[in-house]
Amino acid sequence: MSNSLHLGRLFGIPFRLHYTWFIIFAIVTVSLSMYYFPNFYPLWSKSRYWIVGIVTSLFFFASVLAHELAHSLVCLRSGIPVKSITLFIFGGVAQITREAARPRTELVMAVAGPLSSLAIAGLFTVVWFLARGVSEPVAALAWWLATINTLLALFNMIPGFPLDGGRVLRSIIWAVTGDYRRSTRIASLTGQGIAYLLIFGGVLIMFRGYLVDGLWLAFIGWFLDNAAVQSYRQAVLRDSLQGFTAQDVMSVDYASLPGDLTIRELVEGHLLRTSRRYFLVTDDGRLSGIVTLHNIRAVPQQLWDTTSIRQAMTPTEKLKVAQPGEDAVSILEQMVEEDINQMPVVREGRVIGMIARDNLLHFIKMRSELRI
Repeated sequence: MSNSLHLGRLFGIPFRLHYTWFIIFAIVTVSLSMYYFPNFYPLWSKSRYWIVGIVTSLFFFASVLAHELAHSLVCLRSGIPVKSITLFIFGGVAQITREAARPRTELVMAVAGPLSSLAIAGLFTVVWFLARGVSEPVAALAWWLATINTLLALFNMIPGFPLDGGRVLRSIIWAVTGDYRRSTRIASLTGQGIAYLLIFGGVLIMFRGYLVDGLWLAFIGWFLDNAAVQSYRQAVLRDSLQGFTAQDVMSVDYASLPGDLTIRELVEGHLLRTSRRYFLVTDDGRLSGIVTLHNIRAVPQQLWDTTSIRQAMTPTEKLKVAQPGEDAVSILEQMVEEDINQMPVVREGRVIGMIARDNLLHFIKMRSELRI
């Protein structure tokens, strides 16, 4: 997720704050400090409302982070890399580089988050029980956090994709039918149905005079609808590549250049005259590296006449390469995981083709149009 502030790593997973997180943090803090706590505890001082409100908000988002971390740790244990965890306006999201390979894995991944939220709710319930009569602010904070974590678990278990409950639904249908795409389609349609109900409910609430609450509910519905559609598209993408290899999806239409060519010669003689955004660098037919627009932009223009593309390229040892018989789905997952746009297909050190993300999308589009 772009426009995010990197804060560090948790269990090796990058942890980020999207800029929209500050909006929701402010909304939650203001709601607690100016409405919730003053309504239930009218004798507190103004400063106490704000201090408890800020601390409660921080604990709440720590709980959301723990929810996503539970998902992520199960993913890692199942051999699925986790690219990052990001907190944003709708809570949190763990970005995984590929989906579960089996229904059982999907089920365990899905329930890990809600179970962690229920465990956190239980912990704060114990804190509330012990703090009663000892510290009213701590008891108030703990009760709200116990309640909100319970609601978070229940909301996430709504059986609509991509909520955790939707993933549970998909895993069950997948296990029964053995059809990944069909199970994803049913779970996504259920998710869209729930999204439309939230939007409709939000509009009704707005007409009843609760503008902010209704708008927020409708906004959540809109987000869920978009997420459900996008999740299904990703499932179709994966399913369409199932059973195909690198050799099946690669393109043989690629350009290779000698490494002693200057960047100026590359730009004026090749780059500007074609629509290509990358070139292979080869020596005696063997791959030495790839030079891309990113590599070129890294070199100041005043050095273009004296810098060879061999000096600017990404060398072979830093490249991800595919073997002709490698699974196409695995290649796509590697591209997503490493955030790369092209991958050479190599046999015995020699390039026989190139796979770009555009190639994969074109391959899928052609199969869809030909209905094969």
